[in-house]
Amino acid sequence: MPVIQILPHPEYCPQGATVSAPAGTSICEALLDNGIPIEHACEMSCACTTCHVIVRKGYDSLNPTEECEDDMLDRAWGLEPQSRLSCQAILAQQDLVIEIPRYSINHAKEGAPT
Repeated sequence: MPVIQILPHPEYCPQGATVSAPAGTSICEALLDNGIPIEHACEMSCACTTCHVIVRKGYDSLNPTEECEDDMLDRAWGLEPQSRLSCQAILAQQDLVIEIPRYSINHAKEGAPT
């Protein structure tokens, strides 16, 4: 079972965390299942960027991005070459190290009109 090391994040896991999840699980599901409340405003439908993560180790083991994810990532705050939407990044057998960006674009959380 792959292990995900989450680097410290001031809101979600200030000390950092290590979780495991079965291959075939999305990073987002793995985090949520292990008590790390990463934002996922669109309920994991690839319609926002609130679950954006940066994969610091193990990026190439994940499934390839699809056009919908690539289009959404263009809107993500702090985009890097190894950025993924955690709801679309599916675990294989390799361990990962991820970073959850400090900020996300979440109009609902920021109080913008809906």
